[in-house]
Amino acid sequence: MIKHLSNIMHYVYVIKSKKNGAIYTGVTGNIVKRIEEHNRGKSPSTKRYIPWICVYIEGYFSEDDATRREMNLKYLGKAYGQLKGRIKNSLRDA
Repeated sequence: MIKHLSNIMHYVYVIKSKKNGAIYTGVTGNIVKRIEEHNRGKSPSTKRYIPWICVYIEGYFSEDDATRREMNLKYLGKAYGQLKGRIKNSLRDA
């Protein structure tokens, strides 16, 4: 069941740089592969801050819903602030 879901799910994720504590939010259909790409320097916006650790994931069946959520987190300060408040321990401990 989980393997089947991983082929149709879309994920919004938050990663934290272990180098300097920077936070990055993204969306992907393959969370494991995408985080590996961040840690191999395949993303121009994150390669300077390797290594990265995943601190939060949300899953959606709809790619549009996942993309909308990512945009809300990236561009609406209130949504991002609320999420940071919910995951403050994860961000601190990562």
